[in-house]
Amino acid sequence: MADIAAIVDQLSKLTVIETADLVKQLETTWGVTAAAPVAAASAGPAAGAAPAEVKDTFDVILASVPADKKISVIKAVREVKAGLGLAEAKALVEGAPKPVLEGANKADSDAAKKKLEEAGAKVEVK
Repeated sequence: MADIAAIVDQLSKLTVIETADLVKQLETTWGVTAAAPVAAASAGPAAGAAPAEVKDTFDVILASVPADKKISVIKAVREVKAGLGLAEAKALVEGAPKPVLEGANKADSDAAKKKLEEAGAKVEVK
């Protein structure tokens, strides 16, 4: 039981992005998906109605950054986009509007948007 408590304690310290990466790793390792089960559809769409297109990849666009928030947004960009150097992050922030993440899943794009908005940036998800 102590092992489980230690694991729970470690998991509670993960950031949202780290948690999403953990989920991806577990899905790959165990060959499962973390998607919620889908209930059976009761009735089909009305005649003539086009099926709704489900979007599964998203682009996170850094729309604008107030001058007084530039440093905190640069830090947030480096957290969101792993491996990005300081100069690259600064160029991305100063060149807004620019994409920060492209082809990200819903969880990653939402986490990135939240992190960047908390730092003071205006963000669009497309």
